Amino acid sequence: MNQVNQVNHENRAKERAESNPTPGWITFLLAASCGLIVANLYYAQTLVGPISEATHLSSGAAGLIVTLTQIGYVIGLLFVVPLSDIIENRRLTVASLLVVFVALVVATMAPNAPIFLAAALFIGLGSVAAQVLVPYASYLAAEEHRGRVVGNVMSGLLLGIMFARPLASFVSGLWGWHAIFAISAVGTAMLTLLLSRVLPKRQPVPTMNYSGLIRSLGTLLKNTPVLRRRAIYQASLFGTFSLFWTTVSLRLADTYHLTQQGIALFALAGVAGAVAAPIAGRWADRGWTRRLTGLAFMLATAAFLIAYLFQNDSRVTLGLLVLAAILLDMGVSGNLVLGQRAIYSLGSEARGRLNGLFMAIFFIGGAIGSSLGGWAYAYSGWGLTTLIGMALPIMAFLYYLTERK
Repeated sequence: MNQVNQVNHENRAKERAESNPTPGWITFLLAASCGLIVANLYYAQTLVGPISEATHLSSGAAGLIVTLTQIGYVIGLLFVVPLSDIIENRRLTVASLLVVFVALVVATMAPNAPIFLAAALFIGLGSVAAQVLVPYASYLAAEEHRGRVVGNVMSGLLLGIMFARPLASFVSGLWGWHAIFAISAVGTAMLTLLLSRVLPKRQPVPTMNYSGLIRSLGTLLKNTPVLRRRAIYQASLFGTFSLFWTTVSLRLADTYHLTQQGIALFALAGVAGAVAAPIAGRWADRGWTRRLTGLAFMLATAAFLIAYLFQNDSRVTLGLLVLAAILLDMGVSGNLVLGQRAIYSLGSEARGRLNGLFMAIFFIGGAIGSSLGGWAYAYSGWGLTTLIGMALPIMAFLYYLTERK
């Protein structure tokens, strides 16, 4: 009886906390934190060449530099993020960031490929701290403001993704590829200390042990159609996103003869697309999720249609490619917020597991998109690449039409 009373008391305390508005500074801190953390996943993408050369990694194995980071991230999504449903969230976040810090230090000083690749795996594993903080933000928000809060936090995360590539190229050009990992290690250490001091505690009420928690992932996926649908939507869009950004740098160098600095400036264009995240969150709070989802697929399709129709090497075409990048990023970032808001509304007791499954599925979609893009560009150039890029959101849109209102 005492245990039941304790659980009821904790549930009432949680409900009171969720009914209060989230302080603006907390939302800003969480958004900035997610951006700084998730950027670690993308620094190496523009530095594969110099890293593989310095660590004596063969050209055939150079892709492991990015792939192992992605593998570590998916492992963390499936086996670390669900812990946020049973472990105090601030403590879990700090522990994950300590893993990132150590891995970044090792990557900075790595004398050979095996050590660097091991560090890359753990950078991905620890960076799932960002996916602990996003549902944590939703716990702090009242239901009527949840979309806005999640949208604001996700805009910070998306800005981290979009700034990571150009920042890594810029820093590497000044001080070498080691510098970006060293700078990130210092920033991660400072962030870890800050979050450990100022974040409010959030202690979930455990309903099962860890093994039961992991076993429940399959049950959740099977019994939660909203999760499956939103994950498929976002997997298709993130696949197109990864396909585009994996191949567009090759396109820019081959057709427009841009330098690494020019490609970095082009990558900054995608930052404009992050503005869609907070807007989508606010409009989702008004009940516009369904129509905005359809719009996201249309934006992604339009982006690749523009890229397919205009393929010469003129400045006008380059400008249209910039527009395509912005439209694509708007569709992807907006739909991500819509999906997270939808699954966070399913129930608070499993929110960490729901988020881990959602992110893992759409991240796998991104890996497939990257592979398809690399193959298509090597096999048949930009034309086939853009046709595949159009096909993914079109197929997802057809699936979307089967959704009940």
